[in-house]
Amino acid sequence: MPTNLRLPGEPDKLTLPALLARNAAQYGDLPALSWREGDGWTTLSWAEARREIAVLASGYAALGIERGEHVLMMMGNRPEHWLSDLALVHLGAVPVTVYGTSAPEQIAHIARHSRARVAVVEGARELARWEPLLADGTVALERLVVAEAADAGPHRTYGSLQASGARAHRPDSFEKAWRETRPEDPLTVVYTSGTTGDPKGVRLTHRNIMLQSVRLDRRVDLPEHAEHICYLPFAHIAERILGIYLPLLRAAHVRLVADPTAVAGAVRELHPVQFFGVPRVWEKLAAGVRAVLARLPEAQRHAIEAANDLARAFAAHQERGQAVPAALGASYARAKEQVLDPLLGLAGLDRLAWTASATAPMPIDVVRFWAGWGITIMDAWGLTETSGVCTVNSPDGFRLGSVGRPIEGVELRLAGDGEILTRGATVFGGYLRPDGSVESAADAEGWFPTGDIGRLDEDGFLWLTDRKKELIITSNGKNVSPALVENTVKEHPLIGQALVHGDGRSYLVALLVLDAELAPAWAAARGIEADSPAALAAHPEVRQEIARAVEAANARLNRTEQIKRYRLLTEEWGPDSGELTPSLKLRRRVVREKYGPLIEALYEEAPPAG
Repeated sequence: MPTNLRLPGEPDKLTLPALLARNAAQYGDLPALSWREGDGWTTLSWAEARREIAVLASGYAALGIERGEHVLMMMGNRPEHWLSDLALVHLGAVPVTVYGTSAPEQIAHIARHSRARVAVVEGARELARWEPLLADGTVALERLVVAEAADAGPHRTYGSLQASGARAHRPDSFEKAWRETRPEDPLTVVYTSGTTGDPKGVRLTHRNIMLQSVRLDRRVDLPEHAEHICYLPFAHIAERILGIYLPLLRAAHVRLVADPTAVAGAVRELHPVQFFGVPRVWEKLAAGVRAVLARLPEAQRHAIEAANDLARAFAAHQERGQAVPAALGASYARAKEQVLDPLLGLAGLDRLAWTASATAPMPIDVVRFWAGWGITIMDAWGLTETSGVCTVNSPDGFRLGSVGRPIEGVELRLAGDGEILTRGATVFGGYLRPDGSVESAADAEGWFPTGDIGRLDEDGFLWLTDRKKELIITSNGKNVSPALVENTVKEHPLIGQALVHGDGRSYLVALLVLDAELAPAWAAARGIEADSPAALAAHPEVRQEIARAVEAANARLNRTEQIKRYRLLTEEWGPDSGELTPSLKLRRRVVREKYGPLIEALYEEAPPAG
């Protein structure tokens, strides 16, 4: 159910600090923030969190941070990050989180563009990339604050910042500062992760975020004060909404997971009622489940598959808004209780009431896979520039494979070429310029071009097709959606990642990457021995299966969309190696440049028949 917590004012008249004040006063004893320390969790209540934020705000003020000033942060999902973000907001300053996987040139661009004088970083790994900027005459950066005291060297430590804040703290000054903040003031600047070109600074106001949070809350069915497992980077608009802003609105409990690779373990331990994952996260979780299933006895697999079929049939009736037949409902309830829930419980997924994804189109086979376990992933769509979500599926109206219907206050329109245009109070005012001003990205009527291509069905559900800049135009003038082709071939469990190429060419070629988790399990189940990913990729049975997977995908695609040549790779693409953005979107230009000779070699082979 949407939160029934009383707001301290109208949403478009509020700022975020007003929510924290309400939480400390009315829900002060409830847990606000938890993080791992040793084998257990350390927790701050809402009253304790506000006191800590007040002290930190005084520490940042003593450091010379002023209203409207940008402060950069590069830390994982740890309390220093969450608390500093809100402390700066209470001063009227503007926190800007930088992705931890950013290259030195990207960090330099953001530092230069934002004109920030102070950056708060985690430790030695970050210092190596930030310290050179202190001597860069083109950058305004003057000071680094380091969270890990042992790595700080000559720089200010987070602990000393807390200590100076405790000495300087004056409650009346703290209260006065946040009350001077206006809804139209900037709350944060989020730099886009840059699939092409330099990151752009998206300035979002308190009003943008308050309206987004309230309207999204009305579409999400959750118990009050529900826990949120916070593991995506705070440089990602999704985690800023889900891990900072919505918890303030709901007086909810945030569980920080500093290491994203540990999220599956946290889910197993905590059995959350809500979970958000970008498509790649859901793909990896599905691959893990499939790998376990492949090792089960045949009779048990058949029982699970039968339960999966019942779950999908149940979801199909819900999707169509139809009453579930009594016999189906009873059979599904038994299968869920006796077969699905015990297995889901082993992974901590048995209590889920709301599951969601966004940032990129979710492969339909992944959506259908989870529907077979009684988990309906409510896919959503939006951008940093729209303060997060524009459209969302919800239990009272969803279409698997779509990204849902617009939330309250959001208008959509399709341009002649299918580009999705949007407008509303949650759309940002514009991109930050280097001089601190803002450049509008909307037209005279307020419509913002999103760069996404899609279609609206007769029931108002939005279906994404591709990114406008990523459409392939073949040499004979045909438009091809690479995401459509890639998601089709990735439906085979052996293929974890794919890139399709063919712009200006007469046919498509592809780079395919073996699924690092499922491929070894698939091979072991068939008695295939391989001591490395390269050996696995070279095995005749694996190569034959990949060929069958491409053939099966091609059979479902039109002639222009079919893959004529491909190469199988063994090294998974990721943010650290540069092929994915920190939000796990494919950087096509980087992949094409990295594997350029290999792609060219595919076109130098004998031309395909037909």
